[in-house]
Amino acid sequence: MKILLTHSPEARELYYGARALAALRELGDVKLHEGATPLEGEALIAAAADCDLIVSYRQSAAPAALFQRLPKLIAFLRCAIDIRNVDVAAASKAGVLVTQASAGFVTAVAEMVLGLLVDLSRGITRSTIDYRAGRVPPARMGKELKGSTLGVIGYGAIGKEVVRIGRALGMRVLVHDPYQPVEQLPLDELLAQADYVVPLAVATPQTENLIGAAALAKMKRSAYLINVSRGNLVDERALEAALDEGRIAGSYAAGDRTPVARDRGAGR
Repeated sequence: MKILLTHSPEARELYYGARALAALRELGDVKLHEGATPLEGEALIAAAADCDLIVSYRQSAAPAALFQRLPKLIAFLRCAIDIRNVDVAAASKAGVLVTQASAGFVTAVAEMVLGLLVDLSRGITRSTIDYRAGRVPPARMGKELKGSTLGVIGYGAIGKEVVRIGRALGMRVLVHDPYQPVEQLPLDELLAQADYVVPLAVATPQTENLIGAAALAKMKRSAYLINVSRGNLVDERALEAALDEGRIAGSYAAGDRTPVARDRGAGR
């Protein structure tokens, strides 16, 4: 059996690892991609021409053409939960199995949320930038997490762990997830009450730009937005406008354009 691993060397080291690679090699002849970026498009189709399996990095899209032009392919194995860029219908038509990973970063992501809560509340990044630029950071009042309100949007594995951590810190925790049988608030009420809003919903067409101008307008001026889910949950331009105009206190948001760990005190 011939297996193509689409990860670049950097992605292979960070997200796959030597132990997984050794185990994969026990199953067949593994073909490695040595380019600087993950395989995609025509390069992916050409590299997989003689392969039975593709073990795919999340950025390697699998459009219909890939399944139509690789008659030898048996399975497309995605090393991520997100398979939005895989044409599953075309794969099924071609008789190719598509799989996705189970959640593997629950603790890591939840701990990252905790770190960002502290960072934004205490201005750690802001003060570090000032120090490194030779400036003395002005004294500003921080915000205690204990007694503050944490709003979690999405009650999956990571959402449940963030809720647990928030409650352990003495925070008042609000949840919104229309697909989970959990005590929750409507989204508008959560946005209006939360001091910290943490979107953890699955990225779907329904959650595209879930946090846009209208949602940001419902948040407190003193509230922070922390998005460690997919970037397309947040309308980045609307978020930047809200930060520029001081309509929320600060944010950390996944995406290409939005500043990281930015608060009103940091300026522009």
